[in-house]
Amino acid sequence: MKKALAPVAALLIGVSILLTGQGLQGTLLPIRASLEQFATISIGIMGAMYFLGFTAGCLRGGELLRRVGHVRVFAAMTALASSIPLLHGLVLNPWIWGLFRMITGFCFAVLYVVIESWLNEASSNENRGTIFSTYTVITLTVLAGGQMLLLLEDPMEFYLFAVASVLVSLAAIPVVLSNSPSPVQPHTVRPDISRIYRISPAGTLGCLATGLANGSFWSLGPVFAAGASGSFSLAAWFMTAAVVGGAIAQWPLGYLSDKFGRRELQTLSALTAASVGAAIVLLADNASFLTVALLGAAWGAFAFPLYAISVAHTNDHADSSEYVVVSSGLLLMYGIGAILGPFMASALMTWTGPAGLFLFATTIHLLLVTYTILRSFKRESTPADQHIAYSDALAAAQTASQVYEEEIQHLHEEEDPVLPQSTAS
Repeated sequence: MKKALAPVAALLIGVSILLTGQGLQGTLLPIRASLEQFATISIGIMGAMYFLGFTAGCLRGGELLRRVGHVRVFAAMTALASSIPLLHGLVLNPWIWGLFRMITGFCFAVLYVVIESWLNEASSNENRGTIFSTYTVITLTVLAGGQMLLLLEDPMEFYLFAVASVLVSLAAIPVVLSNSPSPVQPHTVRPDISRIYRISPAGTLGCLATGLANGSFWSLGPVFAAGASGSFSLAAWFMTAAVVGGAIAQWPLGYLSDKFGRRELQTLSALTAASVGAAIVLLADNASFLTVALLGAAWGAFAFPLYAISVAHTNDHADSSEYVVVSSGLLLMYGIGAILGPFMASALMTWTGPAGLFLFATTIHLLLVTYTILRSFKRESTPADQHIAYSDALAAAQTASQVYEEEIQHLHEEEDPVLPQSTAS
């Protein structure tokens, strides 16, 4: 393991610093918006704008890479992304914040493309699982740690915005100074939603549902936690609990999906997430914050892995030549859900109160369960021995660059036909 990680150690250090800053921003901004008495619908719009920018970065960021290369793009996106937290602290306007969130989403999508394609370039078929498993653990750990930085200072002060800016800036140093070879620049990939729906309706709609539920959670979870507990400082603990729950459950659910079937685990995960979400709605006003935080961890444990399970389920039914189209299409479906989810959830929260966030998520998960069960009568589940490895799906499902990683792998295969074909999606 040490031998596999040594060539990418600098990149992983950069990821750790970058996502610590991102984790802090993700909780700080909704909390500060609540303190500034921004309307809940405005906070939801800001969350939607982030995912709008993120989706645009996924779809269009490759053009930047082709023009000036990975190192220059990373330096430029880091500089821009690090300036945005400072601007948030200087300009307190919900419409301007929405624009800032869209820019941040675009920057981070492109940054993920650069980092992950670089990791993929430095890995082989033998150690790719180790590298991306480590990357996944780091991603979830530092996002949780970044949210805990909210406890350092009063969110009404400028201090935390400056900390987020400094962290994002520092992340450029190990990446830009790394002596790893720059990745192969990818070709353009056009998502084909109709094609991936024909390949796997349940997997496609699973990604859409996950975007709706998780996108609204990332945008409005701190607002729910602050409203449920009456303390803004406890929002960091709630968000951290949910992320830790998701991190712990990723591999057990993946193993079970390899053993017993994707669709069965998709249904079980969505149903359990819906049940936990319903419990949060019923108990939020009367339970202790510890109880709500533990329920949040349980919700994250079953809601967050749904995307990777849906990706794996779809690729189980796809030909290897279709992985690029499948990856780009599923990412777009997630992005569409993550754009619409905060709008819909914030409107419901305005009507019902903070618990409306989980009322919305529960409804989405129950709809997915209903569809998946109905779909099971029309199509047999894929046998376990025909599954792609869940570890490959997990590596593909985390962020923005699975489209480009697979494209790079195809380029390598064209250059060296002896290499075994990758199953990464």
